[in-house]
Amino acid sequence: MSTPADTLDNLTAALRRRFGESARVESVEMPTLGGSNRTIVFDLVEGNSRRRLVSREETYVAPDSPFLPPSDQFRLMRIVHAHGFPVPEPIFEYDGADRMGRGYVSAFVPGTTLPKTLIHSAAFAEIRPKLAAQCGELLAMFHEFPPEDFSFLATRSDSIDPIEAQRVRYDNYGGQRPAIELGLRWLERNRPTPQRAVPLHGDFRVGNLMVSQAGIVSVLDWECAHLGSRFEDLGWLCTRAWRFDRPDLIVGGLDGAEPFFQAYERAGGGRVDFDVVRYWTIFGLVRWAILNLMQGKGHIDGERRGLVFAACGRNVDLIEYDLLMTLTGRYV
Repeated sequence: MSTPADTLDNLTAALRRRFGESARVESVEMPTLGGSNRTIVFDLVEGNSRRRLVSREETYVAPDSPFLPPSDQFRLMRIVHAHGFPVPEPIFEYDGADRMGRGYVSAFVPGTTLPKTLIHSAAFAEIRPKLAAQCGELLAMFHEFPPEDFSFLATRSDSIDPIEAQRVRYDNYGGQRPAIELGLRWLERNRPTPQRAVPLHGDFRVGNLMVSQAGIVSVLDWECAHLGSRFEDLGWLCTRAWRFDRPDLIVGGLDGAEPFFQAYERAGGGRVDFDVVRYWTIFGLVRWAILNLMQGKGHIDGERRGLVFAACGRNVDLIEYDLLMTLTGRYV
């Protein structure tokens, strides 16, 4: 996808404000997918030095947005980067003088996020059996970070009550979906015992993990971060939607549950209760259906028209089917 000339001019101006008038932008790429941010990958050239960077700019601004503002995303990334967690290094945040909207620039981390490549490609055959366990280790590490470092997330609706947060969004996006109503009612009636609130990534899954031949080298897309039960992150990764064409492999289509849970426990994440994880996989299906309702509504209303958003609207039916099959026990 081509990048508009005015955007490149504004990006160049923002870089020159921070790196000097000789800074140039080269080798620009603009990925075509992604719903909550516009992503531009480019080289920052300063004299003989060249560094690959990524610009992330907010594209969805609404009172009912489920996404963390870019300023909070940037703050969060700085914290986890300082803790030694594998996240792209935050470089700078845009301000009002940059004419780039709300967003930030981070370092580029090479690898792939493509689910089908990670699940099927022979190039990842050697590392693939280790990825589920590495997911467990990374989540255990993240969940043990001091919650007080992330106190600015406490007022997020997902931090206060994740079920009610979905209900409010569902109503805002149109509602009138019996399967989602059933899912929300089931979640209300089967709430697990409250857990100690820990920092949550909120979208830790295949597709948001940058993987190289060495394994997971970076965790991306922090716009859904909040505080809550550690089982929410575990259940989201195990949600059927993120297994793609390998529904038999519960952990992101990569492996069964045992290597993932064992690695999480060994790394200090605490004992895993599979029944509670299952609760959060059902929550994941409800939440994913509602997020797709949001994208489809944006396309229909003309707020953000595009093939990806239209496909998300169509995807709701498929997620509802998975939800009903899971609630009846036919799917795990």
